[in-house]
Amino acid sequence: MKIERACKKCSLVTEEDRCPACGSETSKEWQGYVVILDHTKSEIARRMGIHVNGKFALRVR
Repeated sequence: MKIERACKKCSLVTEEDRCPACGSETSKEWQGYVVILDHTKSEIARRMGIHVNGKFALRVR
């Protein structure tokens, strides 16, 4: 089983070493997450600057 990692740039949670969305480096050190189902109607997505649906970390180190 792979460890979930979060992108340092866009906060997308993935199991990859590089973010599939933006290509940035990912980190094992992250806290909390939010799942965005409809980014067009989500106030949280708007405030976090998220423009796609998916699982995102709240804090990435």
